[in-house]
Amino acid sequence: MDLQLNKGIFLVAAPSLRDPNFRQTVVLLCVHGPEGALGVVVNRPTAMSISEALPQVPIIEGAGHVLYAGGPVQTNQVMLLYRGSEIPENAHHVFDGVCLGGDMSMVERILTSAGGQESFRAYLGYSGWGPGQLEGEMGTGSWILVPADPAWVFEKDPSLVWRDLVLTLGEAHQPYAEMPFDPSCN
Repeated sequence: MDLQLNKGIFLVAAPSLRDPNFRQTVVLLCVHGPEGALGVVVNRPTAMSISEALPQVPIIEGAGHVLYAGGPVQTNQVMLLYRGSEIPENAHHVFDGVCLGGDMSMVERILTSAGGQESFRAYLGYSGWGPGQLEGEMGTGSWILVPADPAWVFEKDPSLVWRDLVLTLGEAHQPYAEMPFDPSCN
């Protein structure tokens, strides 16, 4: 399968990627074009709840949703990723019913509806690349492209996402799946 850089693709950090911002991460690429690229790290939950980051939004108070670290860019900004049957006007469609942006009315609908397929995640900051920067990183083998799947973003245990995706890459990658975050601790 020959995947191209495009929105709706997972960037799986190669085992050799040592940058602490991206070591053992999975980034959902949400925007890619001549101006650069933007995505969110889907497997780095923080110790903060969303209500701590957005205290002005009463509907999320006590909801218990975790805030994720989306990346090292604009870490004072919260970005929302939704999965639903309808894409809000002010959202950017990424893939398969998943969109970036939107508004708090969609969060309210998700929190008050009973057991639907809709869900959301909130990210503090994002991962961004200037024109040609991500392509350069691909050329050095920093990332492995994998088709994105909403289940990996919204349903899987985030602590296992990188490992489990590495296991899908074939036998050659399997030894890396159990690699510690810091190999010097080995």
